[in-house]
Amino acid sequence: MPNGDNWQGDVLRDLRGASGPPAAGTGGPPASVPPAPPSAAQAAGTEHIPAPTQPPGTAPTPTPQQIPAPPRPRRPSAPDSRAVVDSALSGVVRRPQRGEPVAVRVARAVRRIVSSSSAREVAELTRTAEALQQPVTTGRQIAVTSIRGGAGKTTVAALLGTAYAHYRQDPVLLVEADPALGSLPLRLGAETLRWTTADLADIVEPQMSLLDVTGYLVQLPENAWLLPGSQGQIGAMLDTSTYERVMVALRRYFGVTVVDCETLPAEVARVALSASQARVLAAPATLDGVTSTYAVLQWMQGLPRHMIEGTVVVLSSTVARPGIDVEAAAEKLRSTGVGVHVLPYDRHLAAGGVLRTELLARPTRLAATRLAAEVFQLSQKRR
Repeated sequence: MPNGDNWQGDVLRDLRGASGPPAAGTGGPPASVPPAPPSAAQAAGTEHIPAPTQPPGTAPTPTPQQIPAPPRPRRPSAPDSRAVVDSALSGVVRRPQRGEPVAVRVARAVRRIVSSSSAREVAELTRTAEALQQPVTTGRQIAVTSIRGGAGKTTVAALLGTAYAHYRQDPVLLVEADPALGSLPLRLGAETLRWTTADLADIVEPQMSLLDVTGYLVQLPENAWLLPGSQGQIGAMLDTSTYERVMVALRRYFGVTVVDCETLPAEVARVALSASQARVLAAPATLDGVTSTYAVLQWMQGLPRHMIEGTVVVLSSTVARPGIDVEAAAEKLRSTGVGVHVLPYDRHLAAGGVLRTELLARPTRLAATRLAAEVFQLSQKRR
């Protein structure tokens, strides 16, 4: 395990294959051993005294060579790769569109030219990037969950993981802890899946290097990796002991880990929220979404203080004109002690396909970057 404040550099060198040559003399056949010289008694012709025998009726004591070694745990056999999108559905995908129309982009560009906001925006982005690039001494784990499905949970997890992979130099991991047909691999552009979260619980060992571990993961752009929760099929649910083994084993290899959890109140989601250094609660910008989220935050106020202080709520607008006052709803949620970020409506995100950051609307990119910076800073406060 790398130690010190420069462990990120150590694992990156490991990732690039900076391993030394094998030690000289290993792997060859053992040298022949000459027979032992005769003892003094044998040389003098002294009568040999036999070893004492055991009483009759008792089993012979096994020698060390006869004691069987304990069986080694069997690793799961390598599963077959499966496509993320079935070939029968490949024809239904349309060309992805940009997050906002051309007219809106042109109008925003003109406003930036004639106003003085451009310099302020650059300064803010610089501060945000510096916050995202702060070093860590131990891996930070960030859990993303929601009250119900369709709240934008997986989209938020994908945006966070993409932002950390873009700004940070140490390895970033995205874990899908929602095996019931989760969509994180699709959002991240993975083409095939093989090993899953449950598989890795029986594989990762303390002596493994980063290169060994990443061999079981799906590689993503910009020094990021994905650990899927399933192979796109409904199977056994992920239990808490398996989740804990995986997260404890992988934490030492990655600077930041983003976990796409099940919806609350699932047991694994509750364990992930309590074990992570920061939590993100995704909610749709609707009346029922805000109401249910507010009820959960009131419940969290009765938990240890660090739980709600380390939580950020993301209100996602799923339509161009939400049916509520989003800013007023955000202020109501902030009154419980959490940070609240608003993710504006974006046509590219709403399509539900592969996330391509270059197609996101500018307000969406800025909002996602600010969210990633605040969540990372919260994770730094909790050891």
